[in-house]
Amino acid sequence: MKTNKATVLTFAEKCKSILSSNWQGQLNTIKADAKGSKEDIYTSKIKYICKRGKPYIWVPEKELHNVNLIVDERSSFSVANPIPGPLASLLRSIKKLPARVALTGDVVPLTDEKAQSATKVLREVMLSEQTAISASSYTVSGVLSSSDHSRTSRNENLKDLLEGDEKYIVYKFKQRSCMYIDGNGSTHDIDQEDMGASKADPLAPLSAKLIDGINQSVARRRALMLFCLTYKNVNAKDAYMVSVDRKGFDVLSKVAGPLLKDGIGQYQWKEFRFNLEEEARDVESFCSQLVEMEEDAVKEVSSHSGLV
Repeated sequence: MKTNKATVLTFAEKCKSILSSNWQGQLNTIKADAKGSKEDIYTSKIKYICKRGKPYIWVPEKELHNVNLIVDERSSFSVANPIPGPLASLLRSIKKLPARVALTGDVVPLTDEKAQSATKVLREVMLSEQTAISASSYTVSGVLSSSDHSRTSRNENLKDLLEGDEKYIVYKFKQRSCMYIDGNGSTHDIDQEDMGASKADPLAPLSAKLIDGINQSVARRRALMLFCLTYKNVNAKDAYMVSVDRKGFDVLSKVAGPLLKDGIGQYQWKEFRFNLEEEARDVESFCSQLVEMEEDAVKEVSSHSGLV
């Protein structure tokens, strides 16, 4: 495995990837009444897609946001790395938050023509997920289909925008600033030029399904524990995939903590980064390298145990 710093995504790339991996964010607008803006904040969850790296959001007609934005277009939009299934429960139990992106800017309504164009892109985004899954190999399809479809499928979660009875107003989010917030709460301001020049990771659109598909499988989680032993020399009692990208993946492992005064230690959750030998151009390439790492890890453990 590679271990140099060049194998880690930049903060700008992480932001673009989070935006590309999710379909729902927290929109904050300034409350307004007949007297104008009151500086109180109204917040709700809103669905969106990214077009050329920029968020386009669908706000239900009944939402107070629509009234607020007539008076004041200023807003903020927060999107978290999607963490479905058993991993979400674990993170809550250890009070660890998923990495997230916080944007500030103006929310501008689209003309009817541009709204139709955005809806066309929405259909293309939804279709791209189905196409990618249909074209995947038996191994990759097995991983993706193991995930909780209702919580990890972009197509499933966005279809109400096209098929539901509710009406929406489509807006473009014109970003002025961007901040990356990691799982420990540390913040990193992103230069706008870096943000504009960066691209989302190719694994991002299917990352939620990939991560949950791995975490739903006891056998695959055992392989993650084996990685900790083979590549990090750490004996893990349990392990979950936390994030994936073209350069590697992060694993949250339950490992022995430092000994206390009475000589007894407690287990703690610790995150480890594993880098790929070659950048994965897609989910197929990622899974192929993951299988190779599993095979190498098994050989390594077997050789030390005298089985080979």
